[in-house]
Formats: sequence, C-alpha cells, structure tokens
Amino acid sequence: MTQTITLTEVPKNGGLYAKAALGAVPLPGPLSGRKPALPDRRVVLDGFQVDPDHLAAYCHATGLRFSDTLPLTYPFILSFPLMMELLVARDFPFTAVGSVHLGNVIERTREISVAEPLDFTAHIENLREHPKGLLIDAVTEIRVGRELVWRQVSTMLHQQRTSLSGGPKPEPPVEEVPPPPLRVQRVDQKMINRYAAASGDRNPIHVSGLGAKAMGFPKTIAHGMWSAANILSTIEGRVPEKTTYSVKFGKPIFLPSAVNIYAEQVGGGWDLSMLHPKKGYPHLTATLR
Repeated sequence: MTQTITLTEVPKNGGLYAKAALGAVPLPGPLSGRKPALPDRRVVLDGFQVDPDHLAAYCHATGLRFSDTLPLTYPFILSFPLMMELLVARDFPFTAVGSVHLGNVIERTREISVAEPLDFTAHIENLREHPKGLLIDAVTEIRVGRELVWRQVSTMLHQQRTSLSGGPKPEPPVEEVPPPPLRVQRVDQKMINRYAAASGDRNPIHVSGLGAKAMGFPKTIAHGMWSAANILSTIEGRVPEKTTYSVKFGKPIFLPSAVNIYAEQVGGGWDLSMLHPKKGYPHLTATLR
C-alpha cells in the first residue's frame, strides 16, 4: 500500500540538505536502513500559491521573461523539495549526496497562470542498473483542480558499481570546433549564485569552490536546470502552449565560461543545444515538440 506524505508547505531546502548529509553517514550493519528496492511512497502538497516576487527572481536569474504565466521550467524548482523529501529518506536505496541529474522531460498541457492554486504529487519509480550506477525516475505532477497541467520525469544517477559495470567503455566523441552559434551565453559565479538563491539549490558543487573540489570537480559548475531554462530564452514567445520538453545533460559548465547556443526549428518544434565553443562537446541537448 502506498504511503502518502501530506505536506502543508514546501519543505525548506536547508533542512533537506542537512538530512541528505546525515544520510550519507553510514550506520553499522542492519541499522543502515538501505534496501535494494524503492519504498512505495508519494508526497502530496495541495493549494500551493506562487509568489510573484519569487517568480521574478527566477526569471532574472535565468534570463526568461517575467509575466503572469509560469515559464515552462519554473515548476521544477517548486517541486524540487518534494523530490528531495523522498530521496533523503533513510530507507531509500542510495544517498542523495553525489547523485547526478542526467535528463529531464517536461510535459505541459497548457500555460499556467500565476494566480492558479497548484496541487502537487511526487513519487520515485523505475529503479534500474546503469554501467555507472543506479538510475531512478523522479515523477512530479501538477494539477489545477482535476486538470493535469504539468508533468515531469527527472532521471537521476547514483554512481556506484553494478552488474553492468566494468564493460568496455565507449569511444570518446571526436572533438571539433562547432559552427557559428546563434548566440554566445556568458555564465559566471554571480549569475549562478542568483539562480541558487532563486531555486533554493545551494548544492556546494554550484556555489563553493571547496565543495566542488570535494565532489571531484576542479571548479564550481552551473546547475543543469539553469541551462535548461536559459536556453529557452532564445526562443521565448515561440514555445507552444502544449509541449514536451526533453533535455539531456552533457559535460558540466565550469565557472566562469562562455557557451555556444543553437536553436533550429524542426517541424512543429525546436532542436536546441548548448556546446563548448572550442571543443564542440555538448553541455545540453534538447528537443521541444
């Protein structure tokens, strides 16, 4: 039987990060609480009201236009703490610390007004092995009344050995100078600090040089979902009301950097990418359909 955690407000990210850090400390023997299966659990939050000032801060941090409707990616940061509430549980198969966001699929059925009360549900599904670790899908749905208006699937990787580990590694992609971009986006620590404040995602890999090095990065890196939001500013006003936005994250953007932005209209949607300006490898590839 599914356990339902009913919330009356969005959890504070500070408390969730503290739980995540404590969860990374192993307990002895059978007290560890880690099980090889996903707990049958969901989080529910009804009647959430968007704060226009918070929305304005998010738009300022991502370069998106502030209006009386929500940007396509904005509900992600509203629902992120609900996803974290599930990931930091002691009986979750792995710790939240060190997990990597590999991809995201957002489905929107219509534009969402700032004034509409939002009902959230979140759960985790599809635990599976990957050559680099374990994958899960974090699923969030938002309804206005009984109408499903927004749904996302965030695919997360926890790096560890699995039965698929140790196989032959794929050939690294050939690096080549990319074609001239539609525009060049410069991103620095100040910009990412603004996003961290607006999103509540103050993971040390994004805001602390020492924290980034502790997690194996030579410098701080930009949030993947900052990239997913910022690139949409290139085609703002041309995003369909009913749309599916599929994003795959590539190599991290080290700060400070400049990245090449590409947008190509394809049929009823767009192909988008964010590439390294000299070596051509992708930081992000996406489709909007």
